[in-house]
Amino acid sequence: MNESFERVILGIDPGTNVMGYGVLGVNGNHATVIAMGVLELKDLNDPYLKLKRIFARVKQLAETYLPDEMAIEAPFYGKNVQSMLKLGRAQGVCMAAVLQFDIPVCEYAPLRIKQAITGQGNAAKEQVAMMLQKMLRFDDIPKYLDATDGLAAAYCHFLQNRNLTSGQTAAPKTWKEFISRNPSKIKK
Repeated sequence: MNESFERVILGIDPGTNVMGYGVLGVNGNHATVIAMGVLELKDLNDPYLKLKRIFARVKQLAETYLPDEMAIEAPFYGKNVQSMLKLGRAQGVCMAAVLQFDIPVCEYAPLRIKQAITGQGNAAKEQVAMMLQKMLRFDDIPKYLDATDGLAAAYCHFLQNRNLTSGQTAAPKTWKEFISRNPSKIKK
């Protein structure tokens, strides 16, 4: 990394077919995208081999970017209990990979992440990706939105901590409110 940051946040969207990640560098109240991407696991049938690959990739991310914190999306209960169990295992493997480096982990519910980024807990993945693109000024939205979901977890954590230190109490609820708080972040 060329740039020096006060802190680095690794964000993870755990998944057993596609795991998304994003890395943010933070200086004061400003966050910069360092990296984002996915680990594709669709071609693997063995669930334990998937967990092994997830562990190895998250460990590699921790060694490469030296995050100060990890934010991870919590599995949510849907109709399929088996899917929730698989996601919980993937999440646990991600946590274990960074905890060996004494990196603190913060867990956020999917609704909380969406609300922090868009102001609405029921926002679509595409809305989250587009809002992040505007706020963090990256060029292209990736093919797999799991990457922006990982970045969203990191950015939600950044906003949560920024809000606690700056006295702000909530993410902006409208575009107008976002623009009034962040006039320098809007491309003209």
